[in-house]
Amino acid sequence: MFIGPKEQDIIRNRFEALQKPVKLLLFDAAIDCPTCADMKQLMEELTAISPIVELEVYNFHTDADVVKAHGITRIPAIVLANEEGKDLGIRFYGIPSGYEFATLLEDIEMVSTGKTNLSQQTLEALQAIKEQVHLQVFVTPT
Repeated sequence: MFIGPKEQDIIRNRFEALQKPVKLLLFDAAIDCPTCADMKQLMEELTAISPIVELEVYNFHTDADVVKAHGITRIPAIVLANEEGKDLGIRFYGIPSGYEFATLLEDIEMVSTGKTNLSQQTLEALQAIKEQVHLQVFVTPT
């Protein structure tokens, strides 16, 4: 078990604010992915906490059309999608642990509610960007 009872209660309380369903698309493989089984178990435990958060699992090698549609290049990977299944461009590669797990929870909340914690000034600055932007954040456990 990755998410203990105390943490489950904390997440359950956070997820009470969720408004619309969120889909977590997990891309994994049974072979050549030593962390995929752990990622799948973590996502199963997370989605079991709330019926509004759903898990869809795709095999990186055999579900090539879905992999290509979402531009998945490595595994394990999580894609966040809204209730219609629209890919919102939010990706997690590797197991989101530590601070990254908190970020995943916050991202689920943002997708479900349609609200962010960004200031009005930041939202206006983002709307002023006219060209395509590809942003990646890399983290490493310490």
